[in-house]
Amino acid sequence: MSWAETIAAITGSAVTGSKRLSGGSLGGATRLDLADGRVIVAKQGGDVPVESAMLAALAEAGAPVPEVLHCADDLLLMAFVESEGGAGDGGWQDLARVLAKLHAPREEPYGWDADYHFAEVAIANARSDNWSTFWGEHRIACHAKYLGPVTAARLEALAGRMGDILPATPPASLLHGDLWGGNILFAKGRVAALIDPACYIGHREVDIAMLTLFDHPPEEFFEGCELEEGWRERLPAYRLWPLLVHLRLFGESYRAPVERALDALGA
Repeated sequence: MSWAETIAAITGSAVTGSKRLSGGSLGGATRLDLADGRVIVAKQGGDVPVESAMLAALAEAGAPVPEVLHCADDLLLMAFVESEGGAGDGGWQDLARVLAKLHAPREEPYGWDADYHFAEVAIANARSDNWSTFWGEHRIACHAKYLGPVTAARLEALAGRMGDILPATPPASLLHGDLWGGNILFAKGRVAALIDPACYIGHREVDIAMLTLFDHPPEEFFEGCELEEGWRERLPAYRLWPLLVHLRLFGESYRAPVERALDALGA
């Protein structure tokens, strides 16, 4: 049975058109038009059960996400969510409202019950009661062996003193985990959906750091988030992780940003 026939059997409607969706450089999704007028999104791969569970966790926390229509084996089908591209008037303020729900404090250890990955870069999520140790081991030192001896030494030294940079027990929050602008769909000045999560439990400033790595929210957004004192000083430690991931995946153009982040952290 072909892919289109499989989807027709699941949805009860023939596939009449398809289009690869633009977005990030990792993974991928396809928009499908069905004969009955519905528009859905399909993703394939061994991780789709994990992604489906993450979407469910986001929805349970009150964040808007695409409706999951089917998830089995290596196929995930979701409702297509229309978006307008930019935040527009009110979009950033609405994102602050959404994140307030998502980041509500939880009584859970840091981490997640499943590991994940961005392409070949592993995301280890073993649970921990110490956040600074979790971050140092699973987001910083884990990259050392891939990036050459000089960078490795700096990363390992930084990981060893992460307790001096990050709090050991900040309020535990559900994180989207890959919260850049391409994973936020805006429509009519509101957040229509958060997509492509890489969830785990951690310090909410991680999502803020990722969001500000490539995007430039207005000051009103940060005011609406009501972040803890010192959050700006901690941003380099949290931005370093996605920079390391990008260096490993996309090459030497990210070497200089990684080194600047290490310099800012005194490593």
